[in-house]
Amino acid sequence: MSFMERPTNRIKEVFIEKGIEQIWLAEKLGNSFTIMNSYACNRRQPRLETLFQIPEIFGVELKELIVNKEK
Repeated sequence: MSFMERPTNRIKEVFIEKGIEQIWLAEKLGNSFTIMNSYACNRRQPRLETLFQIPEIFGVELKELIVNKEK
C-alpha cells in the first residue's frame, strides 16, 4: 500500500481545534507521546479500540476524525 492509499485521520486538526496537547491525550489513553504523535502525523493509524476512544475523549463524533479523500 503506497503512502497515498493509506487511510488518513484528522487527529492533529482536532488537537488544534480543541486546544488539546498530544501529551495530554497520550496520558489519557495510556500511550506514549511518540505513538500519539505518529497518529497525529498519519505515520501510524490507531488500533480500532483506540480509534473509538479518541472521539469520546475529544467530545466529537468518530466521523470528524476520518478524512474523506473524495471530498
